[in-house]
This record gives sequence, C-alpha cells and structure tokens, in this order.
Amino acid sequence: MSAPTRDALAPAPVDGALASFFADGAGHGETSEHRELWDALSRAAEGGKRLRPALFHSVYLALGGRQGEVAARVGAALELLHTALVVHDDVIDGDDVRRGVPNVVGEFSARARERGHEEQKAVRYGQTAAILAGDLALAGAVRTLALCGAAPGTVARMLDLLDRALHLSAAGELADVRLSLDGDGDLATVVSMEHQKTAVYSFELPVQLAAALAGAAADHEAALTRYAQLVGVVYQIRDDLDGMFGDETVTGKSTVSDLREGKCTTLIAYARTTAAWPQIAPVLAAGTADEADATRVRTLLEECGARTYVEDLAVDFTRQARQSVAHLPQAPLLDDWARAVTRGAA
Repeated sequence: MSAPTRDALAPAPVDGALASFFADGAGHGETSEHRELWDALSRAAEGGKRLRPALFHSVYLALGGRQGEVAARVGAALELLHTALVVHDDVIDGDDVRRGVPNVVGEFSARARERGHEEQKAVRYGQTAAILAGDLALAGAVRTLALCGAAPGTVARMLDLLDRALHLSAAGELADVRLSLDGDGDLATVVSMEHQKTAVYSFELPVQLAAALAGAAADHEAALTRYAQLVGVVYQIRDDLDGMFGDETVTGKSTVSDLREGKCTTLIAYARTTAAWPQIAPVLAAGTADEADATRVRTLLEECGARTYVEDLAVDFTRQARQSVAHLPQAPLLDDWARAVTRGAA
C-alpha cells in the first residue's frame, strides 16, 4: 500500500469511541462529586488537536491496517492518556487555565470560592479534583486499550508499550521540575528530559502502537521509533523557542511564563555555557520576570548564540528523523508529519 499524502494528517476518528467511554463511565457513580468530576474530565478531553491519535491512525493506515473500530479505540486510549497527563501537569505547574478557559483546577477552585472558602483551601480543592480526574482518565486509557478488541497477544504488546511510556513520562516530568528547582542541567540532560517528558508518549507511543496493531516487522518498528524520538524532541524544542520568541497570539503560549517558572529549556542550557549567563541567571532565580525582563533575556539569548544554536539543533534532529525512515514505503507520509509538527525545522 502506498503511503497516504498530507490528507492523512486530518483528525483521527476517535470522537465516537470517546463519547462511548464517557457515556459508560457516567453510570459508575451516583453522587454529585462523581458527576462533577466526570463532567469536568469530559470537558478536559474536548477540543485540542488530537495530535496523538491522528499520528497513530495515519501511520496505522499507511502500514496497511484495516481494523477501523479497534483503531478508533486505540486512538481514544491515546487521547485519554494525553488528557490525564495534561490535567496532572496543570497541577504540577500551578495553572488554572487551559486553552483560554478554566481547567479542572480552575473550575473546582472557583466553586469552592463561591461557597465562601478562602483562597488556599479553594486551590487545594481544585488541585485535588484535578488529581482525581486525571487518575480516572489514566485508568480509562489503560482499560480502553486493554478492551480495544485486538488479538490477545497484540493487546499485551500494546499494554507493554503503554507501560513503558508511562514510566518514562513520569521520570521526565519529575526531571523537568528538578532541573527548574536546582537551576542546573547541561544541554544533553535537558534534551533527554524533553525526550522522556514529551517525545515518548506523544510520538513514540503512537507509532509503536500503530506498528504493533498492524503487525509491522521489528526493524520497521525500530525505524519508526527512532523517527518519532527525534521528531518529538524537535516538537519540544520548538515549544522552547515559542516560549521565548513566539507570537503569543499565534502560539497561545506566554513568552514570559518559562522565565518566571525558571524552566530549564534548551535555550537556557546553552546560555549557561556562555558569557551571557551571569545576566540571565538572576532573572530565572527571581521568579518574577515581566515583559521587560523577557525582552532583555531575548536579546541576550540572541547575542550569545543560543537561539541560533537551538534552531540549528532542531533542523539537524529533523534531518536525522527523516533519514531514519527514508527507506520505508511510508517515508512521504512521515515527511509530511515532520514538516507539520516541527514547522520551521523541517
């Protein structure tokens, strides 16, 4: 089968499987707390780019996959996993808004305030709700994958892949917080963290599940995994660049928040090795960066070569990713994906 064209990057058909999941789960509890949690989780799973199920589905079709309903459930499991990690990530980052509206933390915190509770208790209530809602989504992802309808051996293989992704993603998330807390980390350490935190579950897992469900050969899956690892790191590097130099109206990402949170990004890791670091370090340490601070740091990152270095790194990783699958029949599709998710780095 020839590889699909860019049309394959269209959203995957997972809405029906997700709707069934939420309809079934609604009957598991009879209390107002369960209804509120379940409704909030359902809203958290709405919208978004459906990037992970779209990548899975397009690669699965390109590999010759034909199990439509099974694939839809696998795609839904990927979206539930993403929802779980995003809801938990909002707690870790102290965020109460996502996509311009209150997230689970913000929604439940607001309810507590309306009942007259002071701020600290209200936020704790919101964070508690988010942790619990994320737990439900995570359990749902595992259950949906386990009951997707594939052959038992294939299901076992896919669950092993999911388990690996969860372990590495958890380690990457903790490493991200530690690097910001300690204020250290060289470039190799940061790239490794970004691989674990983002690339593993967002890119490697979807293509590995596609290969497993389609019955692809081991060397084929290995090439896809290497491709996904590199593209996933570039995806996060582009996020680092957007977090410093992007247009907030286009990216939806603040160009101050990474500085204010002391994030150890690829830009910061490179800058730490340059003469500009003594001027940048106090801004990160203060935790109070404003737009004036961000403007000054942006200038320093350009002058010390950090921006150019990181942009070139993204281009090099993208080149390596495309070369790693150039021998596969699916190379045109994977080139499309590389261009779509790495943007200027393709």
